[in-house]
Amino acid sequence: MKPTDLAGHGMRTDGSEPVERFRPFGTVRCTNPPYFKSQLARDQGCLLDVDDDVVAWCCRPTGMNILLLQRGWRGEPPDFMATYTNGQEVYISVREERGDPQLTEIAACGRFTHVYVSRAQINSGYRLQNSKDLLRYARYRCPLGDRMRIMSALEHEGSVTVAGCLDAFREINPIGGLSSLVLHRFLSIELDVEPIAPTTTVRIFRSDRNA
Repeated sequence: MKPTDLAGHGMRTDGSEPVERFRPFGTVRCTNPPYFKSQLARDQGCLLDVDDDVVAWCCRPTGMNILLLQRGWRGEPPDFMATYTNGQEVYISVREERGDPQLTEIAACGRFTHVYVSRAQINSGYRLQNSKDLLRYARYRCPLGDRMRIMSALEHEGSVTVAGCLDAFREINPIGGLSSLVLHRFLSIELDVEPIAPTTTVRIFRSDRNA
């Protein structure tokens, strides 16, 4: 991720710009101060935090600024830039429906990758609600003792339900501890099939799951 992107768009505001906060407030892999123009943009940030293929992401990236100025782009710049496990960097614009393809074309001319994400894509399925439920606990950090207990049990059993693992947490709020371990990729749960429930299966996170 480029240093300019890590810094974010501080130059877009003189300090007097009102900043509205959208729930949930916590992030896990956002590398600069979080800024969201709308709840829809915040929702996309939630999805980036639970995407196992995203290493890190930032708000209001600056990497395309010079190119956009050179090409005379007068619309909104990208909302996010995400870095993926394969090394690819993708600029993301959140729109209610379809966006102007000219921005994607300008990005391609500069050898950048840019995509639009619509409300329909963001709201599809159960992933968004599950991600928002987990990110309520984004500021939690599971103590080592609890982490060792649950991971040792999973190494032995292979998998367990959410209800079945809660007793392993003795030093922290069980749901907060479990959410922290999922968000920080010690454990994994299925986010797309149904809302997180007592019967949801918990496993140790495997980075080579698609290998």
